[in-house]
Amino acid sequence: MASFAYRGRSADGATVNGRVEAPNLDAAAEQLFGNRITPLEIREAEDTETGNLSLRQIFTSEKITDVERITFARQMHNLTKAGLPLDRAIRGLEASLANQGFKRVLREVVSSLERGNTLAEALAQHPKVFNDLFISLVNVGENTGRLDLAFADLAKYIEVERTTEKQLKSATRYPMFVLAAMAGAIAVITVFVIPAFSDTFERFGAELPWQTKALIATSNFAVNFWPLITVGLIFIYVIFRYWTRSTEGALRWDAVRVRLPLVGSIFERIALARFAKTFAIMGRTGVPVVRSLSVVSEVVGNRHIGSKIVAMGDGVARGESLYLTAQRSGIFLPLVLQMIAVGEESGNLPDLLDEVADFYDGEIEYDLSRLTESIEPVLIMFIAGLVLILALGVFLPIWDLGAATR
Repeated sequence: MASFAYRGRSADGATVNGRVEAPNLDAAAEQLFGNRITPLEIREAEDTETGNLSLRQIFTSEKITDVERITFARQMHNLTKAGLPLDRAIRGLEASLANQGFKRVLREVVSSLERGNTLAEALAQHPKVFNDLFISLVNVGENTGRLDLAFADLAKYIEVERTTEKQLKSATRYPMFVLAAMAGAIAVITVFVIPAFSDTFERFGAELPWQTKALIATSNFAVNFWPLITVGLIFIYVIFRYWTRSTEGALRWDAVRVRLPLVGSIFERIALARFAKTFAIMGRTGVPVVRSLSVVSEVVGNRHIGSKIVAMGDGVARGESLYLTAQRSGIFLPLVLQMIAVGEESGNLPDLLDEVADFYDGEIEYDLSRLTESIEPVLIMFIAGLVLILALGVFLPIWDLGAATR
């Protein structure tokens, strides 16, 4: 037995709100009519009167992964292609899920469908699960009667994005492990090794070189003020996160990201590949160019490049060609601009954009395969610098003491 919250009008015309227990939405409506209440809105109620999630829901909810989104899109493609009604299809998928958070989302989607909303409107109520691209393609699929193709394109798109993300994590795993090991080694040396040598040097009363004095001073500061250092680092991290989540901060940080050495070009190409793939999908499904550019600007994953794409949409809205606006943006290679121009003139832009996406994917795969090789010399130089500092600061006075003893 489920609980449904309702808003309706009583027999005397007054607005009433409340809850009813019923097996489904239709039974809840019949119960209200039997109580001489005309329902205006009926929805599945949350576990608390305020509409917030209960403790049970909070602790049983799970993160919805890309794999689950891909599975959902593929199954919806098959079920809609077979002609199954949306509410029955989603109920069947909801019953087969193990993720309680996703089950709850799909139950709410079905409730929204039963209230007369479209599937796109129902999915739009969960922006953390379904982004603008997902909702826009579903909306176009509903309006054109090609919902199955929309879900097929979405499944393919999310799968490609997931593969790219896995490649990026795999390429950066080794450098991050080396950096973490080096940070741990520096911490051990600073906290334990240098203070031990410092006591030895003090007992001998020898004059220490400036390199050793600098190391001892750094070690003493770290040992005596580590709570202050920890709080300072946490404060800097929180401020940085807050700044990058603001509109201006995110725009500036994303502009810096694409200019970082070694990895900046990879971030830029990932964003441009997303642009090409997303724009091609939306063009194939019949979304207007201006609307497509607006949606694409939100899903490329880089605010700086997204702002350039928004400017392209403004130019197209003023009557300019897509090629001219793309050329003015300054973010595309001449080869890509040429393909956009040919596609716009021939009316075959989605297929040519697919080729652009394949070109960028190839460049990304090559860059990621070379990333470790490119970072290794930098790591070697960093390790060499660390060894040099330790040699000058720790071993040089030991050699001097040995010579003095002899």
